[in-house]
Amino acid sequence: MQSVQAKDSAIAQSLTNVLSRAREASLKAGREVSPRLVAVSKTKPVSDLREAYDAGQRCFGENYVQEIVDKSPELPSDVQWHFIGHLQSNKVKTLLEGVPSLACIETVDSQKLANKLDNTLEKLSRDIWKTCEAQYNKNNK
Repeated sequence: MQSVQAKDSAIAQSLTNVLSRAREASLKAGREVSPRLVAVSKTKPVSDLREAYDAGQRCFGENYVQEIVDKSPELPSDVQWHFIGHLQSNKVKTLLEGVPSLACIETVDSQKLANKLDNTLEKLSRDIWKTCEAQYNKNNK
């Protein structure tokens, strides 16, 4: 079994390696801005997220509403949470109320869900629609 210290350094080292490779690829592609890394925390304990946070990671993604609602209060408020899974319209309020630092919902796959998000955000006086990219497939393929 690995010691906690070895595990801690492995998370920080892995994060540093991924960020370095991403920066290199970005520069090779002629981009001046480094890409943002969304560290997906699915199935990982909060202690691992804290390790990544302590190593400088501030953007985390989760694909289950209950997981993100449970994990978000365990980390500092400057974490930017991304919801990356399929969001059911009946869980919109739980997500928006439970994650004050929610920065992005990656997948909005129906007009019904978009309307529910818009209405709930308005009721909660929240604005996460700062940037939005829409991809529409009229054939539902």
